[in-house]
Amino acid sequence: MMRRCFVAILLVLCVANAALGQSEQKLAAKKAVNQGTLFGVGSMILTDTYLSPLEYNGLSLSLFYERLNATSLFNNKMLLQQQVLLQGASTDNPISNAKTYYGNIDYHLHGFYPILNANSFRLLGGAGTELSIGGVYNIRNSNNPAQLKTSINLNASLMAFYKWKQLTLRWQITTPLMGAFFSPGYGQSYYEIFVLGNDSGTIHFATPSNQRGLRNYITADYPIGKVTLRAGYLRNYYRTKANNLITSISSHQFVIGLAFESLSFGRRDLLNNDWLKSVYNE
Repeated sequence: MMRRCFVAILLVLCVANAALGQSEQKLAAKKAVNQGTLFGVGSMILTDTYLSPLEYNGLSLSLFYERLNATSLFNNKMLLQQQVLLQGASTDNPISNAKTYYGNIDYHLHGFYPILNANSFRLLGGAGTELSIGGVYNIRNSNNPAQLKTSINLNASLMAFYKWKQLTLRWQITTPLMGAFFSPGYGQSYYEIFVLGNDSGTIHFATPSNQRGLRNYITADYPIGKVTLRAGYLRNYYRTKANNLITSISSHQFVIGLAFESLSFGRRDLLNNDWLKSVYNE
């Protein structure tokens, strides 16, 4: 039953991905594409009771890429956003005699539609899909030292912009509404799951009752020549509860990098660096 639910959710999200992806090919001729690459550093608090009942915390690093472009959908008002987050962390238990390592890659594809446009302020609402795969490795465990982390979700998101002189502030919040995630039972080995085929109860239908997530993303952009300096704060929180096991991954990071804008055809750099006007304010 859970396998059928997972397949159904996967098909729905793949169709949504395809629909949003096709919109990228319908860019208006003079719309711009804004892209940014950021490096993040901060802290992570990690709990995975499949591996250990203890809370681990330590340093986290990330590489974050995002792309935002206008489309011809909904009378040229819909924006398409893609985000790829590569994140890793090295954490210690409370007495610092054991380490747990975390790694994950996360992909978001969202469409946004304007809700409010008032002078220098703009609010957009959207939805889309999220694919995530990664893992946790506890070097102290001899049996079952690692845990696979993978999920697929339908998300809701809000994004707001405020422009003051040359400085542009952005805030975006994203949370999963429903989907599916992987979680084995306590003591259930991966040899048993993937080799012997005893995978019953490992795929779970996700709702806010057993899965909670939040991405809070705040940036400030300042143009320098033909590029834009982007700095901000990235908060990620993810928690699941299944098979009497709890996973909680919480990170806070300072992010900094560069953004630039090009035209959708030919990828020519825009001479006008006012990318918010060309991408968000039309």
